[in-house]
Amino acid sequence: MKTNVKRIVLSSGEPAGIGPDLCLQLTHNYPVEIVILGDRTLFQQRANELGLRFNLPDYQAEQPARAGHCCLLHTALKQPCTTGTLEKENAHYVLTMLERATQGCLKNEFSAMVTAPIHKGIINDAGISFTGHTEFLAQLCKTKTPVMMLATEGLRVALATTHIPLRHVADAITSESLETVLTILHQDLKSKFAIKAPRILVCGINPHAGEDGHLGREEIDIIVPLLEKLRQQGMTLIGPLPADTLFTPDKLKHADAVLAMYHDQGLPVLKHMGFGRAVNITLGLPIIRTSVDHGTALDLAGTGQADIGSLDIAINTAIDMMH
Repeated sequence: MKTNVKRIVLSSGEPAGIGPDLCLQLTHNYPVEIVILGDRTLFQQRANELGLRFNLPDYQAEQPARAGHCCLLHTALKQPCTTGTLEKENAHYVLTMLERATQGCLKNEFSAMVTAPIHKGIINDAGISFTGHTEFLAQLCKTKTPVMMLATEGLRVALATTHIPLRHVADAITSESLETVLTILHQDLKSKFAIKAPRILVCGINPHAGEDGHLGREEIDIIVPLLEKLRQQGMTLIGPLPADTLFTPDKLKHADAVLAMYHDQGLPVLKHMGFGRAVNITLGLPIIRTSVDHGTALDLAGTGQADIGSLDIAINTAIDMMH
């Protein structure tokens, strides 16, 4: 029996955080099957703490997918988990879930992956060099340059650089790197978001976009020539624009996305606009991957106060991107 229903795999993230709470709160009203990755004992324990009934059946890969159905693909913890308390022995558990989800997407077992929050610090404390989901998934997919984009209603912000120290940003902005990021952003806006002719606003790196070289020459030497080159190839690129005035309603009104030069240039604005209602999307991968816009919130784990809003948006965004 064949079915047109697709499957999304959901990695439940840091076991001591709110990821399991969010997964347990999912409503079963999606037009896809949700396959949750996590430890069955952990989920039962967290359900007891939250006063929720736990009845997730085991994932049956050979069975046809069912719309509105949630199931659990058991992944064993390395150590028992205490809610709200990080345990570095479970770092490999987190990465094992990400690896399983990614491989499942690459093999078309799943049509998209959604990720609950992880804790980068505890993974590094476990002796594993780890900068974030974006870079880790790119490595698994053998993708050289992933592009991180967050989106909320009325605004998409992609990043030219991701998780690097501020003092390294200027050196990381090269003509080659910007061309790669803008090309991926332009292509994925067309292919994954069905935008025929994307209109992208590009931030300068310096205050006032360098102010004609008086506040830095990166705009003059790198950004302006590169944008002119890509415009000749048919891209609609506006900038470089001063970041302090770019995020205004009149400028954003006709924009499909903003390219910020570094993490904290664009994301504070987006999260102010839509925290809890935003989604993190990794562009440039051969798979669809979305994530929540928040962290592990260890203090909220097991309290029943975790808000499912961002996870719901991440799932619905993945569904939209699958069509």
